[in-house]
Amino acid sequence: MAAPPGISPGDETVHSSAGFSRREAFARNIGLLDENEQEMLATRCVAIPGLGGVGGIHAITLARLGIGRFHLADPDQFELANFNRQYGATMATIGHGKTAVIAHQIRQINPEAEIRTFDEGVHDGNMDAFLRGADLVVDGLDFFALDIRRMLFRAAAATDLYVVTAGPVGFSCAMLIFSPDGMGVDEYFGFTAGQTETQQRNRFAVGLTPRATHLPYMGLAKTDFKAGTGPSLALATDLCAGMVATEAVRILLRRGRVRAVPHYVQFDAYRRIYKKGYLAWGNRNPIQRAKIWYLDRRFR
Repeated sequence: MAAPPGISPGDETVHSSAGFSRREAFARNIGLLDENEQEMLATRCVAIPGLGGVGGIHAITLARLGIGRFHLADPDQFELANFNRQYGATMATIGHGKTAVIAHQIRQINPEAEIRTFDEGVHDGNMDAFLRGADLVVDGLDFFALDIRRMLFRAAAATDLYVVTAGPVGFSCAMLIFSPDGMGVDEYFGFTAGQTETQQRNRFAVGLTPRATHLPYMGLAKTDFKAGTGPSLALATDLCAGMVATEAVRILLRRGRVRAVPHYVQFDAYRRIYKKGYLAWGNRNPIQRAKIWYLDRRFR
């Protein structure tokens, strides 16, 4: 199979930097960032597990911000069903690995970018290598990938790394930040040993969207829990990328207070509302427990 345009078979990392000036390429960032901050971002490394719905657009948005180093992980290839929402999914990239395509696109923006790819995805065997040298983790994993997400978030906390996760839910973005010295993933979502896959999924959904701004217009009729698929729009992934990149600036440049869980945020463009708050005790909050009780009985 031919390589994606601009990628030579067997050598997907070679890009010419002739004529490239990092200072000029990111000059229009100055004024919102200062020159020293822009130089700092060039040295920072962001680890992105998953390059599908949100992961690909996260990578490109951060690259245009001037982030200079990336760890990218995804075992999948692009396919036609990705076209409605995934950055990198085109007729030219069908059947090509997502890490190679997104790495190529980052280097088309910044040929000086340092990129390490994990074509087998992130797993227990390469978790240490994936996180080593990273300054921030931006979660791009599929909604249904709860086991590896729990493993990753715990490993990130042990490595003193923040994790930012954002879900494109309906026409909205629901975002959470996990601090290495704050409430952990299991504590916030209420994950415990012995829970079924459905029970964990219910807890993740309720914890990700405490105010659930999307419920008035989004049903579950087109969600296939067994296949792990559901409706999603590119406009929502774009919202996620903007919100996550803003928090990346805050965290990587130490620009003020980071509001980690149990703080939460959801911006719904369709309903033109922005909800944020503090969810005391996470999913152990009585209101959250009532939602979980209902879902556990509806989706046994």
